[in-house]
Amino acid sequence: MTTTKEPQHALRDVPFMGVIWVVHEASKLGFTNGHPDWCNLGQGQPEVGPMEGAPPRIDSVEIKPEDHAYGPLGGTEELRSVIAAHYNRLYRTGQRSQYKAANVCVAQGGRLALTRIFAALGHVNVGYQVPDYTAYEDMFDLHLSRLTPIPIRAREEDGFLVPAARLASEIDERGLSAFVLSNPCNPTGNVIQGPELGALVKTARDKHTTLVLDEFYSHFVYTPDGKPASGPVSAAPFIEDVDRDPVLLVDGLTKSFRYPGWRVGWTVGPAHMMETMARTASSIDGGPSRIAQRAALKALEPARADQETQALRVQFARKRNLLVERLEALGIRFAARPTSTFYGWACLDGLPEPLNDSMTFFRRALELKVMTVPGDFFDVNPGKRRRAPAPYSSWMRFSFGPPLANLEMGLDRLERMVRGR
Repeated sequence: MTTTKEPQHALRDVPFMGVIWVVHEASKLGFTNGHPDWCNLGQGQPEVGPMEGAPPRIDSVEIKPEDHAYGPLGGTEELRSVIAAHYNRLYRTGQRSQYKAANVCVAQGGRLALTRIFAALGHVNVGYQVPDYTAYEDMFDLHLSRLTPIPIRAREEDGFLVPAARLASEIDERGLSAFVLSNPCNPTGNVIQGPELGALVKTARDKHTTLVLDEFYSHFVYTPDGKPASGPVSAAPFIEDVDRDPVLLVDGLTKSFRYPGWRVGWTVGPAHMMETMARTASSIDGGPSRIAQRAALKALEPARADQETQALRVQFARKRNLLVERLEALGIRFAARPTSTFYGWACLDGLPEPLNDSMTFFRRALELKVMTVPGDFFDVNPGKRRRAPAPYSSWMRFSFGPPLANLEMGLDRLERMVRGR
């Protein structure tokens, strides 16, 4: 007879992903989304309400009779054509090779788009940078019998970026057939752009290495001195042939259009690769919601899209500058001040003990109803095969995704905590 108190069922224990764990811990202390007395400086979504300079929020969608039926696995022809036109307009004006509907695969959110890519990869070595987006670890974990993940640790002296020349060397030395990274980068707030991004794409093309670029923060871009950038960042302008260059670009409405609840994401790349990804959907998800795709058509209307993303850069640059100024005044330093996303990747090693430890900082801030994300969560380690302690115990990701007033309240509380008031 068993005396164990463990539940008797066939499910394995599934740990919370880093940011979800933070929310779970906060909920034990009374946090709920939208609670006016909580400051979520750990959140991975932008503010979703009305914003100065932006068009009114889309609050309705008129569905058609066919929207009640199953849709194509890779998305409707109508939305895929609109997304292709969106990329051509922003990034490929005057170029011979243009994206078409066949170059787009729509999914129910960015994680699902990435999940399809991981499911479609063959028996290959896949490089990835660390620190990077926490969900990559779970995606790798599901395919460790087929994929061999190989970490490339970004260096502080490079601003936690992997230069194109270094990537080229790693591809040769480690036999990488694919490389995955977020650019703009979550959590570091840094971005590869211009000639360096062009060199990255050229490396993928020349070495026949599939480059998976998670570009979900493509429109959150700022100048080094904290002004709104003139436009978004993508590898799309550097692709020579949209059907031959082995580059997959992942984006959606979640971040840059501030509609995370719609769960509309997409991948753009060679048509034959989009067909493969759509086939993986038959066993993973069955295809995206036709209703959400119908709403997405309005969000991507050129005038509305440009107004939204331009306003976004203006308002988030303002919040970026506030975060940087306030944290640096507390003795919290940046390897490189953020030039993208809505995150600051900052080091606590200048703070007095025990606040120089990110987990202690997190727990103390939580008592003040402020959420942050300890840096160790971004040390992507599939299968926990690396046994050494994570090297980011003094690093923290701070989000400036919340509305300005809430951000200010959170920074005020952190100041009181650090100053010992």
